[in-house]
Amino acid sequence: MAYWLFKTEPQAFSIEDLALRPEQTEPWDGIRNYQARNLLRDQVQTGDQLFIYHSSCPEPGIAGIARVVRGAYPDHTQFDPESPYYDPKSSEENPRWLMVDVQLADVFAEIVSLKQIKANPALEEMMLVRKGNRLSIQPVTPEHGQILLAMAKRR
Repeated sequence: MAYWLFKTEPQAFSIEDLALRPEQTEPWDGIRNYQARNLLRDQVQTGDQLFIYHSSCPEPGIAGIARVVRGAYPDHTQFDPESPYYDPKSSEENPRWLMVDVQLADVFAEIVSLKQIKANPALEEMMLVRKGNRLSIQPVTPEHGQILLAMAKRR
């Protein structure tokens, strides 16, 4: 099992939205960065644990955890001209974009804020806090994963 950080803007799709989905499961669609797509394709596996990170909000941070319940497969939104994620250069025969299905594991009682993460010296090498790293899907080392879990206040 590997650890990942998946970013989402809570006004678009939050951990609370995931909690309301049937079986608390949802496709993680809309990835339109080749490096993030390649991580989904080549490294993210069924059973991996995800830290769900709320970004572009008043208090960015980790809101909870989920797990991958289905590995990478073509993102259907790339084929839909009505979707904001439509890609006219993609085809069903040659899809460019992938998604995985995620299932909620836990919603934290409090967000593990970016401020708290940055203040923890043991996390200073975490990709999230390094300058210039804006990827929406990021690997998290097992050591950093355990530290983040220890920082979380569980419900």
